[in-house]
Amino acid sequence: MKVVFLAPNYPPEMQQYTRGLAEVGATVYGVGDAPVGSLPGSLKQHLSDYLQVPRILDEEDVVARVHAWLRGREVDRVLANWEVLVLTAAKLRERFGLPGMSVDTVEGFRDKKLMKERVAAAGLRTPQAERVRTEREVRAAVERIGYPICLKPIAGAGSADTYRLDGPDDLERVLPKMRHVPEASCEEFIVAEEFTFDTVCIEGRPAYTNITQYLPPPLIARSEQWVSPVIITVKDMTQPKLAAGIELGHGVLKALNMGSGFTHMEWFRKADGEVVFGEIGCRPGGAHIVDQMNYTSDIDLFREWARVVCHGRFEAPTTRKYNAAIIFKRAKGEGRITRVEGLTEFMRRYGEHVVEQKLLPVGAHRRDWKQTLLSDGHILLRHPDWDTAKRLAEIVATDVHLYAGG
Repeated sequence: MKVVFLAPNYPPEMQQYTRGLAEVGATVYGVGDAPVGSLPGSLKQHLSDYLQVPRILDEEDVVARVHAWLRGREVDRVLANWEVLVLTAAKLRERFGLPGMSVDTVEGFRDKKLMKERVAAAGLRTPQAERVRTEREVRAAVERIGYPICLKPIAGAGSADTYRLDGPDDLERVLPKMRHVPEASCEEFIVAEEFTFDTVCIEGRPAYTNITQYLPPPLIARSEQWVSPVIITVKDMTQPKLAAGIELGHGVLKALNMGSGFTHMEWFRKADGEVVFGEIGCRPGGAHIVDQMNYTSDIDLFREWARVVCHGRFEAPTTRKYNAAIIFKRAKGEGRITRVEGLTEFMRRYGEHVVEQKLLPVGAHRRDWKQTLLSDGHILLRHPDWDTAKRLAEIVATDVHLYAGG
């Protein structure tokens, strides 16, 4: 099995998928814009060849260069797990006549307006939404849909450049911030609990399924610096409150003609029990969600994804053992981390439940919380009881603090 894998080095978790491919017997040809000399040895050992391109996000150039590079060589798969490259991978598959999701199918996962149209056509509940390109179109869409409104990029990922508008003042404040976005979706804002529906699919059929809950919803977490975002996987997916969301997720996979690989969907559960589709990507969730799923079931989904896309099999157990919670921390102040408070006490009392502690050390420069959900590091813990896992996550969120200065 010979596989072209786009961006094997970045984002950093892509190195784990490269490892997974090699471990299931694939010959991996990597394509990225990092110089080969800068690739870590732990990655190089899993690559059989590597093509450096000038700009990995220049789709036309990458397609042309990869086509020339592989001329005369046999290739079985072209894969990408980074949101911005899934369409490039589809175009390469079509160029080489390889199996996998088509450009049209992948566009249904990338273009949020097209995505919602296809999901709605299947009779599934989606927010009212309109595609907008100019300020005039935004104003007209707001007039038709009504407040509150969610304004976000058509081809975005995560909650970047995503805003809630509750009235005309918010509209005037946000419009200048969106001028760099070529296309946006102006849609009904859903007030509800927010969950994910994550899968590893074999030809559209989930071989592994996961649900996580966002606390608070991502738009709030990305708007308020003082918030410590929490994401918790749900051990017990048989509980009645999740049934409609799981049914919705299966319906969305069918409506969008999902093939093989990861999916990451976000959905809402309103106070009256109604479930509403948010959006979906044909790639793994970010912010260490795959790590959380691994800790939930004590498996290696980096390897199992590779087994699925290469051999059409999923061999790991799917038993869910824990609720796994990740808590992202944001330092108070600017500059370098000067001290961490509350961590020692938390680890003394609850350290047995912590599986990762990756807060930035004293002396490290704090990150721009608006640019990365990962913020200034995280603590990842797990517990078989949901209420306990949630309580421990809340303690980290409220009692552990990082401070920066200078």
